[in-house]
Amino acid sequence: MTDAALAADPTDTLRADLVALRRELHATPELGFQESQTARTVRAWLEERGLTASAPMAGTGFVVDIAGARPGPMVAYRADMDALPIAEATDAPYRSQTKGVMHACAHDAHMAVACGVAALADAQRDAFAGTVRVLFQPAEEIHPSGAPAMIRSGALDGVDAIYAIHMDPGQAVGRFGFRVGSLTAACARFNVCVASERSGHSARPHEAVDTVWVANQVQNAFYQLAGRVTDARRPAVLTICRLRGGDALNVIPAEVEFGGTLRCTDGETLGFLREKMRRVAGALGAVYGADVDIDFGESLPAVVNTATEIARARAVAADLLGEEAVLDIPLPSMGGEDFAFYLERVPGGMIRVGSASGPATRYPLHHARFDLDEAAIPLAARLMTAVCLNDLAERAA
Repeated sequence: MTDAALAADPTDTLRADLVALRRELHATPELGFQESQTARTVRAWLEERGLTASAPMAGTGFVVDIAGARPGPMVAYRADMDALPIAEATDAPYRSQTKGVMHACAHDAHMAVACGVAALADAQRDAFAGTVRVLFQPAEEIHPSGAPAMIRSGALDGVDAIYAIHMDPGQAVGRFGFRVGSLTAACARFNVCVASERSGHSARPHEAVDTVWVANQVQNAFYQLAGRVTDARRPAVLTICRLRGGDALNVIPAEVEFGGTLRCTDGETLGFLREKMRRVAGALGAVYGADVDIDFGESLPAVVNTATEIARARAVAADLLGEEAVLDIPLPSMGGEDFAFYLERVPGGMIRVGSASGPATRYPLHHARFDLDEAAIPLAARLMTAVCLNDLAERAA
């Protein structure tokens, strides 16, 4: 690691600016591919500090390149920009002013950290060879998501490795989580429609196709697949989150729809279960005389951190913040993250950043009361700048 990277501490010089930026972004959240004001706010913050953002990419996204004193490799750092359709329930002075929309997954903090990385790298550009590229990506929370669109727009062109963080309210501020291999699950959304030619009377279900009952049979069969037709040592979880039927209490509806997610830690199991779900749905529909159609959205691959890059980042964290700051994550999360698309193309890793310091900051991600200890922001900016510069130094050596 360079002495400059070790010395870069934004606590005094950037902390207030990064916290103020995070609060401004938190108060004005926008949904995926709608982050126009968000992009303007971040661009203005960067431009005020002499940094130049690219033309828009993937709609509202963009990149900022910080070129060192000498030519060399390129290492990227990515932040996501979108919020969630959740009504905020905190009483924070910077709480969301956008009705029904909230940064409940810490993307406001992710952007602030990325701005810190850009500013710190810019302050040290005379000390390194190569380029640090900071990506601001729209639409991580929706499908299709923003990462493939950023890649198609050229965000990964020339990039040798890429890093990202995710705030973790399950860990204390000052702790950073590392894992080689699968950090998150591969994920597929599904929607099932059970239909018949007509509705029926609730008193005579035998004269109609009971679409609600058929849908229930299909759901029960789905829930029994993981661990029965798959190796139980390969984690898989199927969850049905939505069920819609008729309106009247005495009419069997002609159509019932339900949907949810399928999550696996490896793509092979995900593909296998998807095919089994299709076969089960079709077979049960044929048995009971219903048309059962299942539609899968775009699959999201697992975030698979590469060994060399995680080992390097872990060593940087231990050197910079002490071994006590390093947490080895024993098990993957079953959540999904579209950072996975970048890692399918270049090596790199996602690091968990502890963001809790008390009850108010321990609410889980996607909770209406989610908030974080903002001391995590400058710490993460300092660490990820050092990780990127260390990576550049080793590749340029």
